[in-house]
Amino acid sequence: MATRIVIRIIALASILFLMTPLGVIIGASLTDTSYLRFPPEGWTFKWYAAVLADATYINSFALSTLLAFCATALAIVLAIPSALAIARYDFPGKALLASVLSAPMVLPYLVLGSALLQFTGYLGFSQTFAALLVGHLLIVTPFVLKSLSGLLTRDHIELERASADLGATPWTTFRLVTLPLMKPGLISGAIFGFITSWINVELSMFNTTAVLNTIPVQLFNYVQYSVDPSIAAVSAITIFISIFVIIVLDLVVGLDVFSDKQQSD
Repeated sequence: MATRIVIRIIALASILFLMTPLGVIIGASLTDTSYLRFPPEGWTFKWYAAVLADATYINSFALSTLLAFCATALAIVLAIPSALAIARYDFPGKALLASVLSAPMVLPYLVLGSALLQFTGYLGFSQTFAALLVGHLLIVTPFVLKSLSGLLTRDHIELERASADLGATPWTTFRLVTLPLMKPGLISGAIFGFITSWINVELSMFNTTAVLNTIPVQLFNYVQYSVDPSIAAVSAITIFISIFVIIVLDLVVGLDVFSDKQQSD
C-alpha cells in the first residue's frame, strides 16, 4: 500500500514538473507588459489578437499544418507496404533496406537539410513546398515504420492465414484483418510523425523563404531580432492546438487502443 502511494506521488510530481513549462508559457502570453514576464503583470489577450491579426503567422500555421498532414499521409502510404515486406518476406538486402529507412532517425537534421538543399537545387525545385515535403517525408516515415514493425508478429501472420483459409481474398484479408491489427501502430506513428514534422526547424530552415515559412522557422527568425509576449502567445496557441488534436483523436478513434495493445502484448 505504501509503495503504491509513493509511486503515485512520484508520478504526480513528474507530471507537474513536465507541465510547469507549459503553464509558464501560457502565463507569460497573458502579461500586459511589452516584454516576457512570469508571473504575468496584469492580464490581457492583446498578444493573441496581435498574432491572429498577423498574416505571416496565420500563413505559417497553415503551411506547417498542411505540410505535416501531407508528409504524415504519404509516410503512412509508404510505411505500410515497407513494414509488411520487411516483416513477411526474406530477400537480399532486407537488413540494408531496414537500416536505410530508419537512418533519418539518427542522422542530424542539419545534415539532412543541407543535403536536401543541394539535391533539390540540382533538380531545380529547391525552396519550394515540394522540397519541404520531400524532406519532411524523409524524417516522418521512420516513425510510422517503426510503430508498424512492432505490431507485425507471428500471431498476426497466423490470423491472416486463417482468413485466407476461410476463403477471403488478399484484399479482404488486408482490409478486415491486417489493417485493423495495424491500427494502433498507424495512430501512434502518425501522431509522432505529425509532431516531428510540425515542430521541425533544422531541416525546414534550408528550404524556406520569406513567403514560404513554417511556424517553427518563423519563430526562430523572429526571436533573433525581438522577444516579446507574442512569442509566448504563438507557443500557447500551439499547445492549445495539440490539446485539441488529442481530444479529437480520443473522440474519433479512442486513445485506449494503445492500452489495449499493451495488454494484448
